[in-house]
Amino acid sequence: MVKNGTRLQSQVDDTQVIVVKTADALDDLRCGGSPMVALDAEKSGGDIDPAFADGTAMGKRYVDDSGAEVLVTKAGKGTLSVGATPLSLKEAKPLPASD
Repeated sequence: MVKNGTRLQSQVDDTQVIVVKTADALDDLRCGGSPMVALDAEKSGGDIDPAFADGTAMGKRYVDDSGAEVLVTKAGKGTLSVGATPLSLKEAKPLPASD
């Protein structure tokens, strides 16, 4: 299982993430349709799957239904997914009114 704080990179674009909250689902974390690898691992290359080419945003958190959460540390063109299910952008919690 992937641990909190693990840094991963995409094999098909520039995307890099850090795991904020781990879950078993992250064992199948992908970007652009290809499995993500450790930051120090060699990339195998390849092309982004057109079905997973919506891109990621720098500094944004992405979550899945199991509670897994990753933070994008370097943006890229691929979509983050667990298997074939895209991760969703985590919405910021509204701050309480100060009046």
